[in-house]
Amino acid sequence: MTTISIKNLKLKAIIGTNSYEREEKQDIIINIDFCYDDSLASQSDDLSDAVNYKEIEDKVKAFCESSKFYLLEKLSRSLIDIVMENPFIIETTVYIEKPNALDHSDSVSIKKTKKRD
Repeated sequence: MTTISIKNLKLKAIIGTNSYEREEKQDIIINIDFCYDDSLASQSDDLSDAVNYKEIEDKVKAFCESSKFYLLEKLSRSLIDIVMENPFIIETTVYIEKPNALDHSDSVSIKKTKKRD
């Protein structure tokens, strides 16, 4: 089993319940870990036997930048579903950080994990 990490993916999205959050995209930072059995890829050195992390990044970026969620809970669930579309992936964890969401803290974040049944 191998874990691949996409770290500190910096995007902009409409996210939040306040009226000002609904008008202008805000910074979000996304970290994604996913696990898969890389035994075939590590022998073949062929991308078709592996999880293409650039493809996952592109899907997450396109989705987030066109989304309009109120809650981090819903956004994180949607990102989990996108990652788990890849049949090689056994488990994923998505961590989303919303910088400057509160006046007296650096950020608010959510971390969600899903294992394939």
